[in-house]
Amino acid sequence: MWLRSRPAGRSVGTLLSALPLLLVLGGCTSTYQYHWSYFFDSIFRPDAQIVGGLWLTVSIAVVSQLIGVVLGVLAALAKLSRIVPFRVAANLYIWLFRGTPLVVQIVFFFFGLSVAKIYTWPDLDLFGLVTIPGEIQAGIFALGVNEGAYMAEIVRAGILSIDPGQMEAAKSLGMTYGLAMRRIILPQAARVIVPPLGNEFNNMLKTTSLLVLISVPELYTIFNRKQGQYFAPFEFFLAAAVWFLLLTTLWGFVQGWIERRLGRGASPTAAGPSWRERLFGRAEVEPSLVSGGR
Repeated sequence: MWLRSRPAGRSVGTLLSALPLLLVLGGCTSTYQYHWSYFFDSIFRPDAQIVGGLWLTVSIAVVSQLIGVVLGVLAALAKLSRIVPFRVAANLYIWLFRGTPLVVQIVFFFFGLSVAKIYTWPDLDLFGLVTIPGEIQAGIFALGVNEGAYMAEIVRAGILSIDPGQMEAAKSLGMTYGLAMRRIILPQAARVIVPPLGNEFNNMLKTTSLLVLISVPELYTIFNRKQGQYFAPFEFFLAAAVWFLLLTTLWGFVQGWIERRLGRGASPTAAGPSWRERLFGRAEVEPSLVSGGR
């Protein structure tokens, strides 16, 4: 009972304060020759490779999440449809991509399809402005399709959280199913969908690191190459962790602002936690209505 009532912020603060001490003690007993300049230069004076990897990570995460949201909405509507083929296709899609590892999906789409000559992922030239290499296309496709399977359940649960009487009232006013869904149901469901959607994007920022398997030069790939070049895994991987932590922390502030905007006029708990509560937790938190299922 004491552990359950203890504030979460106190436990987090204790762990964070003990971490530097553990690192110092570990360093005192280690014969490893630290090169802290590699770490600080990677954080405070990043070179063009790190900056490029950073922008590529954010770009891949944004595009993949957008694809996942679109596929998730379509799959959720298909799963709720009365048309049997639509329901079967949606259930098969969700079952397949939620039930297989993302790592397997990434290497299958890039290496498997290329070797089988089903699709070789040629470079894509966008109006002569930018060229997207095949490995980046494959990575975005794999992340987006995988994310769509999880977003489908999030969107479906958000729609089901709305009182069915809302749809019946819309139909009694002469609205079609699609019009009622766009103007009545989905706007109300957004308050339920946005918090887990934000969590999914937080996860997407970190999941981009799996694209190292197909040599996409995102943030983790750049640091992996640097640690191999200078043989300083501790410093470079620690710097990579700091950059990913910075990205997810910044997104946490943006997510909190979005939730507060959507929660205006609703109950205080619907407005979302503050930035302090996101970092250190709060004593009493109501369970979420929707979960990504990860």
